Amino acid sequence: MNKNRFPDYIVVEGPIGVGKTSLAKKLAETYGVDLLLEAPMENPFLANFYENPRLSALPTQLHFLFQRVKQIENMRQADLFKPVQIADFLMEKDMLFAEQTLTTEEFGLYKQIFEKLAPDPPVPDLVIYLQAPPGTLMKRVLHRGIDYERNIEEGYLRKISDAYINFFYHYDQSPLLIINTENFDLVDNDKNYKLLIDHVSSLPPGRHYFNPQDF
Repeated sequence: MNKNRFPDYIVVEGPIGVGKTSLAKKLAETYGVDLLLEAPMENPFLANFYENPRLSALPTQLHFLFQRVKQIENMRQADLFKPVQIADFLMEKDMLFAEQTLTTEEFGLYKQIFEKLAPDPPVPDLVIYLQAPPGTLMKRVLHRGIDYERNIEEGYLRKISDAYINFFYHYDQSPLLIINTENFDLVDNDKNYKLLIDHVSSLPPGRHYFNPQDF
């Protein structure tokens, strides 16, 4: 990434409730660019999954997989990947969630379908990985008041958070910026947000941790 040049394609990632969609929207608004969002409310199995994960995990994961594959196809057909594009998901997150929610047999079937579909998303120029403790995530989920999320348990958020930590520990496909958002508001605090924008504009390749106290 060249100094003082904003990345062409940014993905904001992190566990449920961490604020990735809000930050992605703000980045897209700031730069006036196209925004690609996952659409959990369009998944007809998700509410049942949060109520009874064991019964609805497989159809929930398959719906998300088909949804994202379709989004990637549409993006390529429309040539949406022009400079400074923003998304709030990596394709790899589907496998991450599937590993946590499916039985061994279901996961084997899921992997076969995934490999058959062979999704080939573009590689981001930067991934911003947002973190927060499970207790903080739980408070944020409850605060936003989405009806189908009322059955989410903190133990599930902890399991997903741990899976994200493990995934990004090994991630090397793109430059990576890791931010702990527990006490760092990037959406409603303009000073914090500007610090982030300035930092991203001059970020060298590799793995980085953004600590606003260093600036």
